[in-house]
Amino acid sequence: MRLPGFYNLSVEERLKKVSEIANLTEEEVKAIYSTSKLPIEVANRMIENVIGTFELPLAIATNFFIDGKDYLIPMAIEEPSVVAAASNAAKMAREGGGFLTDFTAPLMIGQIQLVDVGNPFFAKFEILKNREEIISRANECDPILLKVGGGCRDIEVRILESRIGKMVVVHLIVDVRDAMGANVVNTMCEKVAPFVARIADAKAHLRIISNLAVYRLARARAVFRKDIIGGEEVVDGIIKAYAFAEVDPFRCSTHNKGIMNGISALMIATGNDFRAIEAGAHGYAAINGYKPLTKYEVNKNGDLLGFIEIPIQAGIIGGATQTNPIAKICLKILGVKSGEELARVSAAVGLAQNFAALRALATEGIQRGHMELHARNIAVMAGAKGREIDLLAERMIKNGKIRVDYAKEILQTLRSS
Repeated sequence: MRLPGFYNLSVEERLKKVSEIANLTEEEVKAIYSTSKLPIEVANRMIENVIGTFELPLAIATNFFIDGKDYLIPMAIEEPSVVAAASNAAKMAREGGGFLTDFTAPLMIGQIQLVDVGNPFFAKFEILKNREEIISRANECDPILLKVGGGCRDIEVRILESRIGKMVVVHLIVDVRDAMGANVVNTMCEKVAPFVARIADAKAHLRIISNLAVYRLARARAVFRKDIIGGEEVVDGIIKAYAFAEVDPFRCSTHNKGIMNGISALMIATGNDFRAIEAGAHGYAAINGYKPLTKYEVNKNGDLLGFIEIPIQAGIIGGATQTNPIAKICLKILGVKSGEELARVSAAVGLAQNFAALRALATEGIQRGHMELHARNIAVMAGAKGREIDLLAERMIKNGKIRVDYAKEILQTLRSS
């Protein structure tokens, strides 16, 4: 719908206009305007065309023991059973010593696309010959980042064939410390692009960060003892389910989505760019043909060994991590002191989430936990209150009919009796 000048209106004026178009009630307008602890004036400066805020359930996943330390994991998500599954998986992992993690470095890639390159190999040579000058110019952008130990570390040059002929792509490798890094990396690319284009005798086109953070990898592993997770049959069932994901992209996409259920919920809760992390994760999974981000093996004792390696470009400074008060509180609950620690924890959460999904699929099936919580949602939609919600959910699950119309029918019977 065309709304000229909408962005110039105040939040109240925008909401009034939307309510008139959508015929919102006074109660609906009030709900949109007052749902969150995020002050409306802050929200209005975070993005454009704000009319209110939108809440998700905020929960805590428990039982996580990572690198010898206990963590409470804040998760913002609407999908039933995710938090319970992560907590249960973490409880099982504790029996094998918890999660052990590793991290490479907080290095992000900035890309400068050079087109109309007459001599691409000569251009590559000239760019690499001027490596130190390019790095020096990039580091002029952020003296504070340099002071805390970050900055542009190196460059790479790639020659790519394309429909427009050969293009030269320059990568700036930037240590962004405890930030996600998009702003500083993009600024560096803009800063050095004219110089790079000049020495390459080419035209600089795109100058942008890459979300495929192959130098910013978080890894986690855990031992899931067979006697804790249900015996040899369950171990074998998980291995078979994993083997399915290894060879079939249709299954693998859902396998990796399950990993991101946990990681994205944590990223949303802490104010991080979960979309960038999801893009990077799926991109990393697809480098050599789309594959699972987790790996599973069986040790000599018959226990299940789980592993994950995934790019995590998460920060604890900058962006919504500091402007959203709930994100700041969630970081405090989590207790991480650096972007690296947040990435390590995220990897452990992703592994826990994936293990829980595979175990459920290999045993009672994924729907049981989902349906129990879904039934409660349906009960609320039908108008149930308090104890009625549990009674309706139990009846619907027992009869295998989880629908709003059936819930209303049961509720009417309950109240009439």
